Amino acid sequence: MAKKSHPITAEETPRKRQELGLFLFIVVLLFPILAIAVVGGYGFSVWVYQMFAGPPGPPL
Repeated sequence: MAKKSHPITAEETPRKRQELGLFLFIVVLLFPILAIAVVGGYGFSVWVYQMFAGPPGPPL
């Protein structure tokens, strides 16, 4: 059976605003910062690996 819709109460309005703020924080700040950190961390690990193993390519 379908749920009956009910009007938004005064208690739900601040929660929706808080959820929207949290969503925007995650999408605008957290995910881009994490993406940059992951890509930068991978690049750093490849750089450190190549310091010991040498650059890629056929052996000389």
